[in-house]
Amino acid sequence: LLSLGAVGARTTESQVHRELASGLSFPVGFKNGTDGTLDVAIDAIGSVKHPHHFLSVTKPGNVAIVGTAGNEDCFVILRGGKKGTNYDAQSITEAKRDLEKKGLKARLMVDCSHGNSEKNHKNQPKVAHTLAEQMRGGEEAVMGVMIESNINEGAQKVPPEGKAGLKYGVSITDACIGWEDTEKVLAELADAVATRRSKLGPVKQAANGMNGHA
Repeated sequence: LLSLGAVGARTTESQVHRELASGLSFPVGFKNGTDGTLDVAIDAIGSVKHPHHFLSVTKPGNVAIVGTAGNEDCFVILRGGKKGTNYDAQSITEAKRDLEKKGLKARLMVDCSHGNSEKNHKNQPKVAHTLAEQMRGGEEAVMGVMIESNINEGAQKVPPEGKAGLKYGVSITDACIGWEDTEKVLAELADAVATRRSKLGPVKQAANGMNGHA
């Protein structure tokens, strides 16, 4: 089982979230701000890679000063924003450039929902298709995607009768694509990754143990 953390656009600037992420033993993604800019996410990664000391609570429930070693396995999640989408090739190139300017690894996850889907869950497969085309072309920076998926398509409100009135397998938060569309999206992305690997050769092993490309 692989573990991965994700910090939302509205909490990427949170110092508490950055401090906690610096002590986690798995990769953590930080979403770009709701306005679409990357600065807050890039700043978060730069902060989280360093050790931190902060007031927290231990597992037994005692108040203590916690020290962390820093987490170098963090990355930006492109989720679009008020200024528009940011999953196109130009946006990917600009994000890589901004990360490299700060001396950070150009590793990106793309959220196919939220701003990038223009808040229409039916657009998620279109976003994934665009990313697949970029990967087939040899784009290495895209290391993952985020998809809002459920067994059945759409979303529902919690009815007055509560759980008994809910439809099975339908989201009660953001609208999702159904499982049939999810399978198609995953199959296309898997094919794109296979094509990318055939073009780039064997997966390179980075110094920190992470794969050179997904």
